[in-house]
Amino acid sequence: MTTISRRTILKGAGAGIAASSLPFASILPAAAAPNGVLVGVHGETINSLDLHRTGTNRPSYQVAVNCYDRLVTFGLKTLEDGSLSYDYATINPDIAESWEISEDGTLYTFTLRDDVKFQDGKPVTAADVKWSFDRAVTVGGFPTVQMKAGGLERPDQFEAVDDKTFVIKLDRASKLTLPDLAVPVPFILNSEVAKAHATADDPWALEYVHKNTIGSGAFKVVRWDPGQQLVYERNDNWHGELPGVKRLILREVPSQATRRALIERGDVQLSFNIPNKDAKELADGGLTVYSTPIENAIQVVGLNTNFEPFTDPDVRKAIAYAIPYEEIFQTAAYGRGNKMWGGPEKATEPVWPQPSPYYTDLDKAREFLAKSKFADGFEVPFSIDLDQVDWMEPTALLIIENLAKLGITASLEKIPGANWRTASLVEKRLPLHLENFGGWLNYPDYYFFWAYQDGHLFNSSNYQNDEIEQLVDETLYLPTDDPEWAPKILRMIEIAFEDIPRIPLWQPALNVASNGADGYAYWFHRQLDARTLSPADS
Repeated sequence: MTTISRRTILKGAGAGIAASSLPFASILPAAAAPNGVLVGVHGETINSLDLHRTGTNRPSYQVAVNCYDRLVTFGLKTLEDGSLSYDYATINPDIAESWEISEDGTLYTFTLRDDVKFQDGKPVTAADVKWSFDRAVTVGGFPTVQMKAGGLERPDQFEAVDDKTFVIKLDRASKLTLPDLAVPVPFILNSEVAKAHATADDPWALEYVHKNTIGSGAFKVVRWDPGQQLVYERNDNWHGELPGVKRLILREVPSQATRRALIERGDVQLSFNIPNKDAKELADGGLTVYSTPIENAIQVVGLNTNFEPFTDPDVRKAIAYAIPYEEIFQTAAYGRGNKMWGGPEKATEPVWPQPSPYYTDLDKAREFLAKSKFADGFEVPFSIDLDQVDWMEPTALLIIENLAKLGITASLEKIPGANWRTASLVEKRLPLHLENFGGWLNYPDYYFFWAYQDGHLFNSSNYQNDEIEQLVDETLYLPTDDPEWAPKILRMIEIAFEDIPRIPLWQPALNVASNGADGYAYWFHRQLDARTLSPADS
């Protein structure tokens, strides 16, 4: 039996919610900000307060992080540059005081803390945890598949034994279960409030939680103007050490130039997810810029195997050899992140991501194209996301230029960000496109589960390979020290590089600029965690 006790994980300072009302019609200048208030900007739209809702986009995931708690959480560590990062190797308690795992790894028994309350003052109970987990595995879409990755599939696996005891029963032991409980998806909602707003057509209160936060987390949302701003206010009754920021105003500013000017002048204290070009130039200008390589993430060229000519592996290999990798890395990534090309012909380490064996060689590209029935070339649209135009457009244009040398005419198609996820990931209808995916659980088999298994969300290439299907199923639950795990992972990587439905370009970095804010921490979910933030003068 394994027993884990609680450790304090988040550090912060400050007390009391700012009493003054804040202006929302314009950016609040730093000099006028009341004590404990931070203003941040980003370029993407938060489209829901509920991560479980179908269609909720990635920027919205941060609400689950900041306003809700989970049973457990990842720890924090200090990187070499002095910045903070989540620690994948450490699982700490959150609202659980402790937990026990049976010897066979299939029974998890959590004991909840006594001092955790929802924002309305109601104590958090095991019944709330049970209802929240039932919701996550039932609503469908991304949340349900994410839960399934950790072996959490059905409501009958969860039991509220009493107010403070919650039990999970697995069909089989899995290395992913505990870390999967620490990702944003299994957040704990106030089930009484949710049920009061549920209907026969909406038993999980998706409409209500879409617009209201009902958690026990460090913050609550006090204002949300879709397409404009989100305002967090600190929950002074939070069970953790209170964050140093009392109120965070997060404004949506689509213009990169405007966001850059605001952070340079100090009109805002944080600019989140800035382009690589701005990151380099702002850092060169003396501003604090955090650039953290995103674990288990790669920018890729997607070749949709449901469409000719990409049904032909020789065509896919021709494209892989035609890509001007180094020029793209310097032009689109500004040298930030890690190169993912020019690796050994055969992988020797079961790690992911790792460089593919492909490199720029137009002669090789022509040889492979000549083997196909498309030796004379073809025409194809090349799709990019307007919300990611900073890296996608220069990357696509450089690739288009080289493809023309093979007789391939690719026309640039720009898709609005609001429609991108549906086109690329849900409907998977883009023949040639750019995409990026970062797996939350830092294992190669977890990445392949999402990006290479048939029908899974991030498999935008519609790739299907029977051996990959079997290898993912066999490795996903195996511990990494099992003697069968590493050879199976190596075989999986070998197939992926041989079939090349996704062409790795580079491992991206998440860039965040600060001008008056301390305590930024990088997290795998690539969204802003306000719990460690504080004004620089606090």
